[in-house]
Amino acid sequence: MQIHDTISGVRTALKAAGRVVFVPTMGNLHEGHIALMRQARQHGDCVVASIFVNRLQFRPGEDFEKYPRTMLADCDKLREAGVDHLFAPDETELYPAPQRYVVEPPAEHANILEGEFRPGHFRGVATVVMKLFGIVSPQAALFGKKDFQQFMVLSSMVREFGLPIDVIPGPTVRAADGLALSSRNGFLSAAERAEAPRLYRVLAKVIEQVRAGATDFARLEHEAMDELRAHHWAPDYIALRKQIDLQSPSAHDTGLVVLAAARLGSTRLIDNLEV
Repeated sequence: MQIHDTISGVRTALKAAGRVVFVPTMGNLHEGHIALMRQARQHGDCVVASIFVNRLQFRPGEDFEKYPRTMLADCDKLREAGVDHLFAPDETELYPAPQRYVVEPPAEHANILEGEFRPGHFRGVATVVMKLFGIVSPQAALFGKKDFQQFMVLSSMVREFGLPIDVIPGPTVRAADGLALSSRNGFLSAAERAEAPRLYRVLAKVIEQVRAGATDFARLEHEAMDELRAHHWAPDYIALRKQIDLQSPSAHDTGLVVLAAARLGSTRLIDNLEV
């Protein structure tokens, strides 16, 4: 695996790489990331990963400074997964000057759910991904569906800008007890880790009720949040939405997804399940 820390270096290395498949990450890699790398191999000639902790998508007071940086371990995992190139710039390389030009997703996509609780988050995500696309010039890019809203925003961005990139979803990878793998799981105490799979079980219960014909979606959402609160969680939201645009569904809509974000102790976990 070749490692590049400059824009010119990675561009030069990829000039004759064939069909490039790109997997952007913020590092602190777990098996969910590695599954994306292995999946990427099926879609092109050259697999490129990036590691960059993007300040633009963190609000003041969020965990930008304490976000784990585990470069040596990450490189070992990427090599084992067969990644061809890693782009790992520092902040001054990717942002040599303040980033005044940004990608602003539409409010109906970016200011709901995660965007309501993390204002500006998807502006930061879309801006850095657009910049990385311009540097790597991939023909395909993979994003995990655990971050369902992020996947929808980035897919829409690529489609509306007419970028020649196939956006490919990666399924959520879970531990044996159902907990979605996440870099933030490492912040959980032992007791919190034992409790954390409840989020998945609560979402699965909502899905079961929808499949059984329940159409009072607001009631299902409130009951699910109440169950979390009863076990010392602090939910931000549990919401049933249409997969295509994450807008509120009618009783007759199909293709739904239930999304959740909740704090367990000081750790904020997100998850979703599709109907």
